[in-house]
Amino acid sequence: RGHNDRGPVSRVVLRPHAPGAKRRLLVQNGPPSAVWSWSGAGGPVAPLGSAALFTPLAGTDLTAFDLQMPFIYWNDFVFEGVVPVRGRPAHVFLLYPPADIAAQQPELTGVRVYIDTQFGALVQAEQIGDNNRDLKSITVLDLKKVDDQWIVKTIDVRDERTRNKTQFTITGAALDLDFSGGLFEPARLADTITPPAASRIRRLSP
Repeated sequence: RGHNDRGPVSRVVLRPHAPGAKRRLLVQNGPPSAVWSWSGAGGPVAPLGSAALFTPLAGTDLTAFDLQMPFIYWNDFVFEGVVPVRGRPAHVFLLYPPADIAAQQPELTGVRVYIDTQFGALVQAEQIGDNNRDLKSITVLDLKKVDDQWIVKTIDVRDERTRNKTQFTITGAALDLDFSGGLFEPARLADTITPPAASRIRRLSP
């Protein structure tokens, strides 16, 4: 994960259960957000359209839209107040999708986000449908402090329509890495990146 002049940017490697299957995503957040995909076998790096953002990834309930969280930068929103989330106060905002997202995902009428009042961090996001009905929720369950940095440790993704739930647990993290300038360019997504040395990875204990 890095940061460029457009905002946060991440490389994501997906390994589905099929032997040898692998897919990479480059997720660019910020006001000019975008996602690119590469599926290997000499294929091209291609941008994802608005419809593909909502396709489940690697047999989970997670989508590229969830990874990207473009709703953080949507301009049309209302402030709904302060409520407790998992015992801590959070600011609540209801954000409304722009025209391109609304056209591709008409059942999505908004995204409600909960921002911790002390740390300014997103702790929950709820995709909303008609009549304020929850469609999907993403919840940060716990954090872990590594050195002086807080890291998200466990996230729940719940599809309220199917009642499916996917839980993600971070088991290790390498901090203070120095990335080359072009690593997060779309054209470099097909490049294989050597993982950090095992000695650089800090294990997150239960």
